[in-house]
Amino acid sequence: MEHRTLGRTGRTVSTVGLGTWQLGADWGEVEPAEATAVLEAAVESGVDFFDTADVYGDGRSEQTIGAFLQEHPELDITVATKMGRRVDQVPENYVLAHFRQWVDRSRRNLGTDTLDLVQLHCPPTPVYSDQEVYDALDTLVEEGSIRHYGVSVERTDEALAAIARGNTATVQIILNAFRLKPLDAVLPAAREAGVGIIARVPLASGLLSGKYTKDTRFAEDDHRNYNRTGSAFDVGETFSGVDFERGLEAVREFSELLPEGAPTAQAALAWVIAQEGVSTVIPGARSVEQARANASAADTGSLGRDLDEGVRRIYDAYFRESVHPRW
Repeated sequence: MEHRTLGRTGRTVSTVGLGTWQLGADWGEVEPAEATAVLEAAVESGVDFFDTADVYGDGRSEQTIGAFLQEHPELDITVATKMGRRVDQVPENYVLAHFRQWVDRSRRNLGTDTLDLVQLHCPPTPVYSDQEVYDALDTLVEEGSIRHYGVSVERTDEALAAIARGNTATVQIILNAFRLKPLDAVLPAAREAGVGIIARVPLASGLLSGKYTKDTRFAEDDHRNYNRTGSAFDVGETFSGVDFERGLEAVREFSELLPEGAPTAQAALAWVIAQEGVSTVIPGARSVEQARANASAADTGSLGRDLDEGVRRIYDAYFRESVHPRW
């Protein structure tokens, strides 16, 4: 698998990583043995970057990764976690004392003294422009509890504010064939600054897997069921904020752009990987088969200019006018 430098961390990571939100059972229940099997399949397929968060299953995802790495000390895996969503979302909560508490909890969950990469987890917008926040994060680096820090964002203006700070190592942002706004300014700014881009929700919460129909039903505890209108958290996290039925129409057109027999999901991931400035893409997986299939996208290569032009044509037709202007 191809490896790329993860921004200012200086570490190299696989172009396809593994997002582990699903392993926290926020997409429906996942048995511990199944979660471990997903991690094993990803590693066997060449993945060496795991993305998690302290809020995924309230620590369950971190604990699963920590236990897996304890059993496999020979592996060189970069683990990125996120912090900040377990408290009221007000800027006043993003202070050094809280950061220390959150980082200490994640270190216990992951079974490590020093976290590879900690990302602020979509905090209130003013946090991204607060110098005291970055000073606090720098203090954590100096104290040795974290090696590097970055941000996870909902909006492009948030990403640009973080990129402008000298020690921001990475920006995690929603980027997929139905969410193109980051291509306009965020990716160019990140390339110029040497900041890594972690592309999340690359399959639009499974829409771009090509497996869903209008009759598809999701479990009650799956956010694709209960958060379609943004009633639980930002609607952009569910189907990238697009209407499910309209998204299915766009998927049909996307699949028609592909060579015969080309899997929709792998093509969608390969398209993200091909965008200049992307360090790694982090699709989730709930099964061994999904983990292996996602990793195989790294071998897909470019699907040609026609696909890129088609993606932009679909975006203009279905999404450009309906998405939030700052997404």
